[in-house]
Amino acid sequence: MTEPTPTTPEPGPTTPEPVEGTDSWRATADVVLHPVRLRILQAVAGQEMTTAQLRRVMPDVAPATLYRHVNALLDADILTVVAQRQVRGAVERTLGLGSRQAHAGPDAVGEVDVAQIRQAFRAFVGSVAGAVEQHLEQESPSELFGFSSTMLQLGPDEIAALQQELAELLDRYRAPGEGRRPVMLSTVVVPSPRPD
Repeated sequence: MTEPTPTTPEPGPTTPEPVEGTDSWRATADVVLHPVRLRILQAVAGQEMTTAQLRRVMPDVAPATLYRHVNALLDADILTVVAQRQVRGAVERTLGLGSRQAHAGPDAVGEVDVAQIRQAFRAFVGSVAGAVEQHLEQESPSELFGFSSTMLQLGPDEIAALQQELAELLDRYRAPGEGRRPVMLSTVVVPSPRPD
């Protein structure tokens, strides 16, 4: 089954520019905070995927529903079309991450209300739980599967340095390669209660 999209090519994205500011983050959150859309973004993160490949990794989502959520992410520039080709009279699109950031940095989180943060976190946890469940249903836990928690000692100025160091480390493992497969790595940073 090919994707029911028009055969005329879609306009390509303009030069990507990061979207900053609380209002932009709220608008992005409104689009992203849906379990299916979060799963789409997790599938595409670090790689490019056709809509046919997305259907194979999300077989529980009806194709029409999947296309609707893909289009919502495309309209918001959170996903972008990196290539497209004709397949039996229809257009199959290859998707990648777009120019807008789909995560909340410290500045944005500090400006939104607690209810929005709770909503975002529940959607985030739900999408991670869904990915774990899908992995366990499809195969026995592999050597790549695991979860853990650790406690760090950080000052206010050290979290940005830690995030930068992690980003530089993880960049070495983002490119596809022989023997590699996509592996989700999710992080949550939660300060302990302040001592009395």
